[in-house]
Amino acid sequence: MATDRRKLIVEAATKSFSLFGYKATTMDQVAKLANVGKGTIYTFFKNKEELFEEIISTLVKEMIAEAESVIQPDLPFTENVHRALYRLLEFRSQHQLMIKMVQEETEMGTLAVSEMLQHVEDEIIAYLKLKIDAAITKGAIPAANTEITSFLMLKMYIALVSDWEKNHQPLSSEQIAEIMKVFLVKGLST
Repeated sequence: MATDRRKLIVEAATKSFSLFGYKATTMDQVAKLANVGKGTIYTFFKNKEELFEEIISTLVKEMIAEAESVIQPDLPFTENVHRALYRLLEFRSQHQLMIKMVQEETEMGTLAVSEMLQHVEDEIIAYLKLKIDAAITKGAIPAANTEITSFLMLKMYIALVSDWEKNHQPLSSEQIAEIMKVFLVKGLST
């Protein structure tokens, strides 16, 4: 029964953060949506920040699972990186909570949201670092600073997928993959 109430609270909080944002979400709102007393929330979570962290942690796990779902061991490293990054950014752009977080950070600069978005980015970079480490171990690419390489891959991909489109015709998935190969991967290739 306790896990059911905890789950209801997390689902209600996710819904509230997704609809109203972090700043506008209150524990009273979450309690009402979960159909529990406000005190019940505090038996599971110290405060709104801890509840938010729990939700973001779950979101990151979902994002990584999405990236893993498109990786195919028989494909080259470059193709798998492209597929994983594409799926991660697609998830980010379609998930209501992520959309609301980006919007709130842009419009209000809410510190807790900025910190959580940074946490999401750090987790994506750590995920990419693991993939790059594995590729180095297999001899698919030469040794490099994997943290910097992961950071650059993510930033370049974001720039090509979203920033480029602000003033240019959107690039196709194939064009993005080719640009990534030319600027990052061919420099890594043996």
